[in-house]
Amino acid sequence: MRGLRSTIALLIVLIGLSAYIYFVTWKQPEAGAEAERDRVFAALESDTIDELHVKAESGETTTLKKESDVWQVSSPITAKADPAETASITSNLVSLAITRVVDENPSDLKEYGLDVPRTEIEFKASGDKTYGTAHRLLIGSKSATGELFAKREGENRVLLIPGYVDSIFNRSPFNLRDKAVLVFERDKVERISVSTGSQTVELVKQGMEWNLTRPTAAAADSVSVDGLINRLNTLQMKSIVTDQATPADLKQYGFASPQSTVAVTAAGTTQTLFIGGKSGETVYARDSSRPLVVTTESSVLTDLQKGADEYRRKELLAFRGYSGDRLEFSRDGQTIAFEKVVAEGQPEKWRRTSPSAGEPETMNMESLLLKLEGIRATSFRSSTAGTGLDKPTLAVYARSDSGKKEERVAFARGASGGPDAFATVPGQPGAVVVPGKALDEMIAALDLVSK
Repeated sequence: MRGLRSTIALLIVLIGLSAYIYFVTWKQPEAGAEAERDRVFAALESDTIDELHVKAESGETTTLKKESDVWQVSSPITAKADPAETASITSNLVSLAITRVVDENPSDLKEYGLDVPRTEIEFKASGDKTYGTAHRLLIGSKSATGELFAKREGENRVLLIPGYVDSIFNRSPFNLRDKAVLVFERDKVERISVSTGSQTVELVKQGMEWNLTRPTAAAADSVSVDGLINRLNTLQMKSIVTDQATPADLKQYGFASPQSTVAVTAAGTTQTLFIGGKSGETVYARDSSRPLVVTTESSVLTDLQKGADEYRRKELLAFRGYSGDRLEFSRDGQTIAFEKVVAEGQPEKWRRTSPSAGEPETMNMESLLLKLEGIRATSFRSSTAGTGLDKPTLAVYARSDSGKKEERVAFARGASGGPDAFATVPGQPGAVVVPGKALDEMIAALDLVSK
């Protein structure tokens, strides 16, 4: 009997749930089925929308206005808007489809959570005759199938719309503001200074090339510098601690002795970022040009603690076979020279000009070029002492771009006979450490084309 009673109770629950879904979620009017997949705002175009009022479930309301094609938050704060967030709202307003008309003339909006809507989106499209005045979408509770009950203000009928828009429309002022920690034009960056503890790394762009100027003068690796610029340019706020920091706030959040200070100069203007104390998985940060104190991901501090060697150029030669026109290798008092021969209608070829004229096999020459182009620094030394570079094992001269660019590098195996080899580049400090195996392979490749 007990099992029978349980079965009957479950059956009653199932019947009740089925009735709810049928009479509420799937209830359709006798006419109007043809509008099942109509857009909520027919003929609306996203680029015509120039004002938004977003009321989140929390009760917070954000006003956004488009000025000269740029969205700005005008209330409750004044700030640049997050372009991705605003684009998501406007594009989804345009494409928002009616899944189903639930009730043409509801007797009680509370049934759908629309007596006090959870979320409201109001918009204007000044250049559109249909939507030039304010139009509002009211969003209520979720249906049993995960969709949302909604209605257009001024209309009676209750609609079902896709549930995924809940996370798109239900946005707070923080969600909708631009959350960049540091604002600068990345393509116009000309100088970066990063101070962490007792270390300061300074990078300066000269023409198209980046150079390390502190703590030593050396050529910089453009990929590494671009990575630093991108890291700073995309750094996002996790939260806003205070809108108006006082001296007491700055002390409390660790800015009396910042863990790191970054100065970025772009288009002649310098922006300075301070990283203060740690808070869980985040760190406190502030841009000196704004009164905010924010939190951001703590991993940025690890990135800023990189030493100068991380930013030094690792390739010894910018030479490339396709643009090079002459190579000279000096070894044991002998110079082995090659020049590129270009004949109309014929593929380019490298020809040996000394010590004896000849044409090396193409595959062997290509192998030598690849070995030369691929050799990279693994670390750096401040001095050439003990490297054997006073008597180089191999010296290379490379000319490119029809003689416009010349480069030199010298290699030595070192006095210790260990696995490392060393190199020196004119104008660069100290010695470069390279894999001894890479140098051996390059010399072996040179042997194959020397005779």
